[in-house]
Amino acid sequence: MSLNEMFSLEGKTAIVVGGSKGIGKGMAEGLAQAGATVVLVSRKQADLDAAALDITAKTGSTAVGIAKDITSVEACYSLVDEVAERFGHIDILINCAGVNARSSVLEFTEEEWDKVQNVQLKYVFFMGQAVARHMVAKGIKGKIINTASISSVIGLRNMISYCAAKGGIVQLTKGMALELAAYGIKVNCMAPGYTHTEMTEPLFSNPQKVEEMMSRIPQKRFGFPEDYAGIAVYLASDASDYVTGQLVVVDGGWLGA
Repeated sequence: MSLNEMFSLEGKTAIVVGGSKGIGKGMAEGLAQAGATVVLVSRKQADLDAAALDITAKTGSTAVGIAKDITSVEACYSLVDEVAERFGHIDILINCAGVNARSSVLEFTEEEWDKVQNVQLKYVFFMGQAVARHMVAKGIKGKIINTASISSVIGLRNMISYCAAKGGIVQLTKGMALELAAYGIKVNCMAPGYTHTEMTEPLFSNPQKVEEMMSRIPQKRFGFPEDYAGIAVYLASDASDYVTGQLVVVDGGWLGA
Protein backbone atom coordinates (compact mmCIF):
# COMPACT_ATOMS: atom_id res chain seq x y z
CA MET A 1 0.00 0.00 0.00
CA SER A 2 1.40 3.41 -0.99
CA LEU A 3 1.56 6.33 1.43
CA ASN A 4 -1.22 8.08 -0.49
CA GLU A 5 -3.40 5.01 -0.08
CA MET A 6 -2.54 4.68 3.61
CA PHE A 7 -3.68 8.22 4.36
CA SER A 8 -6.71 8.22 2.06
CA LEU A 9 -10.18 8.29 3.60
CA GLU A 10 -12.04 7.84 0.32
CA GLY A 11 -15.28 5.95 0.86
CA LYS A 12 -15.24 6.52 4.63
CA THR A 13 -17.98 8.18 6.65
CA ALA A 14 -16.97 10.19 9.72
CA ILE A 15 -18.99 11.69 12.55
CA VAL A 16 -17.38 14.73 14.16
CA VAL A 17 -19.18 15.73 17.36
CA GLY A 18 -18.42 19.38 18.01
CA GLY A 19 -17.51 19.81 14.35
CA SER A 20 -19.14 23.16 13.61
CA LYS A 21 -16.41 25.31 15.18
CA GLY A 22 -12.90 25.39 16.55
CA ILE A 23 -10.69 22.32 16.76
CA GLY A 24 -13.56 20.02 15.77
CA LYS A 25 -14.08 21.90 12.52
CA GLY A 26 -10.34 21.89 11.87
CA MET A 27 -10.23 18.11 12.21
CA ALA A 28 -13.39 17.67 10.14
CA GLU A 29 -11.86 19.71 7.33
CA GLY A 30 -8.78 17.49 7.43
CA LEU A 31 -10.88 14.35 7.08
CA ALA A 32 -12.77 15.89 4.18
CA GLN A 33 -9.51 16.83 2.45
CA ALA A 34 -8.51 13.17 2.71
CA GLY A 35 -11.75 12.17 0.97
CA ALA A 36 -14.12 11.29 3.82
CA THR A 37 -17.79 12.13 3.94
CA VAL A 38 -18.09 14.21 7.09
CA VAL A 39 -21.14 14.51 9.35
CA LEU A 40 -20.83 17.48 11.66
CA VAL A 41 -22.78 17.41 14.92
CA SER A 42 -23.56 20.19 17.39
CA ARG A 43 -26.64 21.88 18.81
CA LYS A 44 -27.14 24.75 16.34
CA GLN A 45 -28.18 23.93 12.79
CA ALA A 46 -27.20 27.36 11.47
CA ASP A 47 -23.60 26.91 12.66
CA LEU A 48 -23.52 23.41 11.21
CA ASP A 49 -24.84 24.52 7.84
CA ALA A 50 -22.24 27.28 7.62
CA ALA A 51 -19.41 24.91 8.56
CA ALA A 52 -20.59 22.19 6.16
CA LEU A 53 -20.86 24.68 3.30
CA ASP A 54 -17.35 25.99 4.01
CA ILE A 55 -15.81 22.50 4.22
CA THR A 56 -17.50 21.32 1.03
CA ALA A 57 -16.37 24.44 -0.84
CA LYS A 58 -12.77 24.02 0.31
CA THR A 59 -12.42 20.27 -0.15
CA GLY A 60 -15.00 19.08 -2.65
CA SER A 61 -16.03 16.32 -0.25
CA THR A 62 -19.51 15.87 1.17
CA ALA A 63 -20.09 17.59 4.50
CA VAL A 64 -23.47 17.76 6.23
CA GLY A 65 -24.65 18.99 9.59
CA ILE A 66 -27.03 17.28 12.00
CA ALA A 67 -28.22 19.32 14.97
CA LYS A 68 -28.28 17.08 18.03
CA ASP A 69 -27.82 17.56 21.76
CA ILE A 70 -25.92 14.39 22.55
CA THR A 71 -26.20 14.73 26.35
CA SER A 72 -28.39 11.66 26.61
CA VAL A 73 -27.82 8.02 25.75
CA GLU A 74 -30.91 8.05 23.55
CA ALA A 75 -29.55 10.96 21.52
CA CYS A 76 -26.23 9.20 20.95
CA TYR A 77 -27.95 6.12 19.58
CA SER A 78 -30.47 8.04 17.50
CA LEU A 79 -27.60 9.97 15.90
CA VAL A 80 -25.84 6.74 14.96
CA ASP A 81 -29.06 5.33 13.53
CA GLU A 82 -29.67 8.49 11.48
CA VAL A 83 -26.17 8.60 10.03
CA ALA A 84 -26.13 4.85 9.31
CA GLU A 85 -29.49 5.04 7.56
CA ARG A 86 -28.36 7.98 5.44
CA PHE A 87 -24.83 6.87 4.55
CA GLY A 88 -24.90 3.11 5.18
CA HIS A 89 -21.89 2.91 7.48
CA ILE A 90 -19.83 4.82 10.05
CA ASP A 91 -16.07 4.32 9.88
CA ILE A 92 -14.73 7.15 12.02
CA LEU A 93 -15.88 8.97 15.14
CA ILE A 94 -14.26 12.10 16.53
CA ASN A 95 -15.53 13.27 19.92
CA CYS A 96 -14.72 16.98 20.19
CA ALA A 97 -17.67 18.66 21.89
CA GLY A 98 -16.40 21.33 24.25
CA VAL A 99 -17.68 23.04 27.38
CA ASN A 100 -15.95 24.49 30.40
CA ALA A 101 -16.75 26.13 33.72
CA ARG A 102 -14.14 28.36 35.35
CA SER A 103 -14.23 28.64 39.11
CA SER A 104 -12.00 27.91 42.08
CA VAL A 105 -12.02 24.57 43.87
CA LEU A 106 -13.64 26.21 46.89
CA GLU A 107 -16.46 27.76 44.85
CA PHE A 108 -17.18 25.10 42.22
CA THR A 109 -20.84 24.03 42.22
CA GLU A 110 -22.43 20.66 41.59
CA GLU A 111 -24.22 22.07 38.53
CA GLU A 112 -20.92 23.29 37.05
CA TRP A 113 -19.25 19.97 37.81
CA ASP A 114 -21.98 17.89 36.17
CA LYS A 115 -22.25 20.13 33.12
CA VAL A 116 -18.57 19.67 32.27
CA GLN A 117 -18.43 15.97 33.17
CA ASN A 118 -21.47 15.15 31.06
CA VAL A 119 -20.16 16.74 27.87
CA GLN A 120 -16.46 16.07 28.30
CA LEU A 121 -16.56 12.51 29.65
CA LYS A 122 -19.89 10.76 30.23
CA TYR A 123 -21.36 11.16 26.77
CA VAL A 124 -17.99 10.75 25.10
CA PHE A 125 -18.22 7.20 26.37
CA PHE A 126 -21.81 6.62 25.28
CA MET A 127 -21.20 8.17 21.87
CA GLY A 128 -18.22 5.88 21.49
CA GLN A 129 -20.26 2.91 22.66
CA ALA A 130 -23.03 3.62 20.16
CA VAL A 131 -20.60 3.90 17.25
CA ALA A 132 -18.58 0.88 18.40
CA ARG A 133 -21.72 -1.28 18.47
CA HIS A 134 -22.49 -0.16 14.92
CA MET A 135 -18.95 -0.99 13.83
CA VAL A 136 -19.02 -4.43 15.44
CA ALA A 137 -22.41 -5.23 13.92
CA LYS A 138 -21.19 -4.19 10.45
CA GLY A 139 -17.74 -5.75 10.77
CA ILE A 140 -16.09 -2.32 10.36
CA LYS A 141 -12.53 -1.98 11.63
CA GLY A 142 -13.07 1.65 12.46
CA LYS A 143 -11.36 4.47 14.29
CA ILE A 144 -12.54 6.38 17.36
CA ILE A 145 -10.69 9.56 18.28
CA ASN A 146 -11.36 11.32 21.58
CA THR A 147 -10.24 14.84 22.37
CA ALA A 148 -8.18 15.12 25.53
CA SER A 149 -6.11 18.15 26.59
CA ILE A 150 -2.81 19.14 28.12
CA SER A 151 -4.93 19.24 31.29
CA SER A 152 -5.17 15.45 30.95
CA VAL A 153 -1.57 15.46 32.19
CA ILE A 154 -1.23 18.62 34.32
CA GLY A 155 -3.52 20.64 36.57
CA LEU A 156 -4.78 24.07 35.52
CA ARG A 157 -6.23 26.67 37.87
CA ASN A 158 -9.98 27.24 38.12
CA MET A 159 -10.76 24.30 35.80
CA ILE A 160 -11.09 21.40 38.22
CA SER A 161 -13.95 19.56 36.53
CA TYR A 162 -12.41 20.05 33.08
CA CYS A 163 -9.08 18.66 34.27
CA ALA A 164 -10.78 15.70 35.91
CA ALA A 165 -12.81 14.93 32.78
CA LYS A 166 -9.86 15.27 30.44
CA GLY A 167 -7.76 13.03 32.66
CA GLY A 168 -10.61 10.55 32.52
CA ILE A 169 -10.61 10.71 28.71
CA VAL A 170 -7.13 9.19 28.62
CA GLN A 171 -8.14 6.22 30.78
CA LEU A 172 -11.45 5.87 28.95
CA THR A 173 -9.54 5.69 25.67
CA LYS A 174 -7.17 3.04 27.00
CA GLY A 175 -10.01 0.92 28.34
CA MET A 176 -12.03 1.09 25.14
CA ALA A 177 -8.94 0.38 23.03
CA LEU A 178 -8.20 -2.73 25.05
CA GLU A 179 -11.69 -4.18 24.70
CA LEU A 180 -12.34 -3.17 21.10
CA ALA A 181 -9.01 -4.39 19.73
CA ALA A 182 -10.53 -7.82 19.23
CA TYR A 183 -12.89 -6.28 16.65
CA GLY A 184 -10.17 -4.37 14.82
CA ILE A 185 -11.39 -1.02 16.18
CA LYS A 186 -8.69 1.45 17.19
CA VAL A 187 -9.31 4.07 19.89
CA ASN A 188 -6.92 6.95 20.51
CA CYS A 189 -7.05 10.45 21.93
CA MET A 190 -5.46 13.73 20.92
CA ALA A 191 -4.47 16.44 23.40
CA PRO A 192 -4.50 20.02 22.10
CA GLY A 193 -2.48 22.76 23.69
CA TYR A 194 -3.58 26.39 23.95
CA THR A 195 -5.58 27.09 20.80
CA HIS A 196 -7.50 30.09 19.50
CA THR A 197 -11.18 29.06 19.58
CA GLU A 198 -14.45 30.57 20.71
CA MET A 199 -14.32 28.55 23.94
CA THR A 200 -10.83 29.77 24.86
CA GLU A 201 -11.53 33.43 24.12
CA PRO A 202 -11.60 34.34 27.85
CA LEU A 203 -7.98 33.21 28.13
CA PHE A 204 -6.77 35.20 25.14
CA SER A 205 -8.51 38.37 26.29
CA ASN A 206 -6.24 38.48 29.34
CA PRO A 207 -2.81 39.94 28.37
CA GLN A 208 -1.12 38.65 31.51
CA LYS A 209 -2.40 35.14 30.88
CA VAL A 210 -1.37 35.30 27.22
CA GLU A 211 2.19 36.23 28.22
CA GLU A 212 2.28 33.44 30.79
CA MET A 213 1.04 30.84 28.30
CA MET A 214 3.37 31.96 25.52
CA SER A 215 6.39 31.75 27.82
CA ARG A 216 5.88 27.97 28.06
CA ILE A 217 5.53 27.25 24.33
CA PRO A 218 8.85 26.48 22.58
CA GLN A 219 7.36 27.23 19.14
CA LYS A 220 6.33 30.68 20.39
CA ARG A 221 2.86 30.61 18.91
CA PHE A 222 -0.58 29.39 19.89
CA GLY A 223 -2.48 26.74 18.02
CA PHE A 224 -5.19 27.21 15.43
CA PRO A 225 -7.93 24.74 14.41
CA GLU A 226 -6.09 23.85 11.19
CA ASP A 227 -3.14 22.56 13.24
CA TYR A 228 -5.22 19.51 14.12
CA ALA A 229 -6.20 18.42 10.61
CA GLY A 230 -3.10 16.28 10.07
CA ILE A 231 -3.28 14.34 13.32
CA ALA A 232 -6.97 13.68 12.72
CA VAL A 233 -6.25 12.20 9.29
CA TYR A 234 -3.40 10.10 10.67
CA LEU A 235 -5.46 8.63 13.51
CA ALA A 236 -8.47 8.07 11.24
CA SER A 237 -6.56 6.42 8.40
CA ASP A 238 -4.86 3.09 7.72
CA ALA A 239 -1.55 4.82 8.47
CA SER A 240 -2.24 4.39 12.21
CA ASP A 241 -3.50 0.81 12.12
CA TYR A 242 -0.92 -0.33 14.68
CA VAL A 243 -1.67 2.55 17.06
CA THR A 244 -4.36 2.23 19.72
CA GLY A 245 -4.92 3.33 23.30
CA GLN A 246 -2.55 6.27 22.87
CA LEU A 247 -2.50 9.94 23.84
CA VAL A 248 -1.01 12.14 21.11
CA VAL A 249 -0.12 15.64 22.30
CA VAL A 250 -0.33 18.57 19.84
CA ASP A 251 0.78 21.61 21.83
CA GLY A 252 3.78 23.29 20.20
CA GLY A 253 6.05 21.64 22.78
CA TRP A 254 4.31 23.07 25.87
CA LEU A 255 4.36 19.84 27.90
CA GLY A 256 7.95 19.18 26.97
CA ALA A 257 9.21 22.59 28.04
